[in-house]
Amino acid sequence: MNDIQVLNKAADNIRILAASMVEKAHSGHPGGAMGGADFVNVLFSEFLVYDPKNPRWEGRDRFFLDPGHMSPMLYSVLALSGKFTIDELRQFRQWGSVTPGHPEVDVMRGIENTSGPLGQGHTYAVGAAIAAKFLKARLGEEVMNHTIYAYISDGGIQEEISQGAGRVAGTLGLDNLIMFYDANNIQLSTQVDEVDTENVAMKYEAWGWKVIQINGNDAQEIREALTEAKAETSRPTLIIGTTVMGKGARGENNSSYENKVSTHGQPLSAAGASIQETIKNLGGDPEDPFAIFPEVADLYAKRAKELEQIVAERYAIKEAWAKAHPDLAAKLERWFSGEVPQIDWASIEQKANQPTRAASATVLGVLATQVENMIVASADLSNSDKTDGFLKKTHAFVKGDFSGAFFQAGVAELTMACICIGMTLHGGIIAACGTFFVFSDYMKPALRMAALMELPVKFIWTHDAFRVGEDGPTHEPVEQEAQVRLLEKLQNHKGRNSMLVLRPADVEETTVAWKLAMENIYTPTGLILSRQNVNNLPAQKDRYQEALQAEKGAYIVNEDSPADVILLASGSEVATLVEGAALLREEGIKVRIVSVPSEGLFRTQSPEYQESILPSGSKIFGLTAGLPVNLQGLVGPNGKVWGLNSFGFSAPYKVLDEKLGFTAQNVYNQVKELLASK
Repeated sequence: MNDIQVLNKAADNIRILAASMVEKAHSGHPGGAMGGADFVNVLFSEFLVYDPKNPRWEGRDRFFLDPGHMSPMLYSVLALSGKFTIDELRQFRQWGSVTPGHPEVDVMRGIENTSGPLGQGHTYAVGAAIAAKFLKARLGEEVMNHTIYAYISDGGIQEEISQGAGRVAGTLGLDNLIMFYDANNIQLSTQVDEVDTENVAMKYEAWGWKVIQINGNDAQEIREALTEAKAETSRPTLIIGTTVMGKGARGENNSSYENKVSTHGQPLSAAGASIQETIKNLGGDPEDPFAIFPEVADLYAKRAKELEQIVAERYAIKEAWAKAHPDLAAKLERWFSGEVPQIDWASIEQKANQPTRAASATVLGVLATQVENMIVASADLSNSDKTDGFLKKTHAFVKGDFSGAFFQAGVAELTMACICIGMTLHGGIIAACGTFFVFSDYMKPALRMAALMELPVKFIWTHDAFRVGEDGPTHEPVEQEAQVRLLEKLQNHKGRNSMLVLRPADVEETTVAWKLAMENIYTPTGLILSRQNVNNLPAQKDRYQEALQAEKGAYIVNEDSPADVILLASGSEVATLVEGAALLREEGIKVRIVSVPSEGLFRTQSPEYQESILPSGSKIFGLTAGLPVNLQGLVGPNGKVWGLNSFGFSAPYKVLDEKLGFTAQNVYNQVKELLASK
């Protein structure tokens, strides 16, 4: 066999394995995997550079799969590469298997990202490409000279996030990004041309991409396209490969089942095709479909030997670089280890009685000068969400210059969030992004994926309540906090709360919230910050030292002992409770005030600590600028919550405080009613 014949044989091997996995599981998507087999085969057998013995090597190429339903294709090519066993392929989609229906990030097995929601996977690749450029600008091309590959389908092209990813990659000239578009004209329930007639090539060219159009099932054309893309020095590259859905699929009497919608989302047998005839047509044995052909095993063994030589040369370059630049070598090691930066948090000077967004800006200014591998982004709101506290100490990325550390994402919250996820997946980066809290609605799909992948992205949300005021209900978050805090109540596979959500009560608590965010290397963190001024909470001595108690999620700010009633809140409502408590104390009512920046964090404390803060049977009054459910689980059966049960209104925020009952007087009134109740 010549080399093209061997490549074709290997692609057919992937098709057989993919179709057989789905057939055995009675569930899955065989058609796309069969059509895309040629590209992943050429990529993995000839182009992708990685170290089989050290999968976490920071200088490796990375492959991001967008259409997670094509997992059989990825698992199959990784099996040829030695990352999965045949028995593991047989367990596709089964309980406890390492081959779930959609791939879940597992760098040790060659899976760089969890994929599923279409459009997000290739956007992660854009983030990874930015991270690689950022690190190259700081560490040098000797150790940061790799390529980010992405694979996208028709559905990913149609998802709105592709607009943001395409625009950003083109604007920044990410020439280290190569994406293959599997253009097979078939979707789950329709043909693509029934729902989408745009000129994809012209669209990407308009964004500043290099576009190459090929037969996506022709190994030689794939090889030539990848070679050309690797030579590009100023633009990202999109390879549009026209492929055949269900390539090689056959029915009885060798009838073709190619290019059929039916093969997209169900086993071939359920689509009317014959798995036996398909396997025979592709050169396999229907009695033993889970097999690797000898010539294919030889092809991938040869690539393993090539990789040994390539990696040895790269490591030699790295070793020489490390000897010449020991300071940079130490940074590379530290940044990719995920080590928490050492910050003297107590030395950060906050101006009292400021908005917590302003306090966040103060902290970000410190981080900009002390955390060299941090990137902060904003969705065209840096001067309002106060991420400009970071920006003022650096500058934004532009094409050809990644020496800065700020990413101006434009008005694209979901794109920005997914790009920050991609930066984090790449490694070596601490990523944070900011926008108004109400626009967290646009980010929910990314928040969920960051939580699922256990990625420590920092989400900065400002303008946290109806006190946005004159902007009106479109910009006033009401239900958003309840939605985001659901992730505090959801555990990830390691038993941790899947997200840390913090709503600090004053400027010093904001410093503590940032401390917690930077120390949280296991899950995403959300910081919910005020637009308006917030009075500092009372302190006996050092307010920052007292605010450190927020590290337990909830703590006593101020109390009379024994208390007749407990007042609790998060964010700016705590200061309102302090004002209300003064009125109650005038009548001799003893009060305990509790700040609860994170119920999720509080619930991880010992039962004894929780009881010491909120004793069972206590009369508890909660105040929240969101839905009452935010605090319902804390006040218990003997308490009550004052919150919002409607959207906001357009008016100055102090007028809204009065109209909606967020005043000291209403706190007094509500607590009196609570104490009078049985």
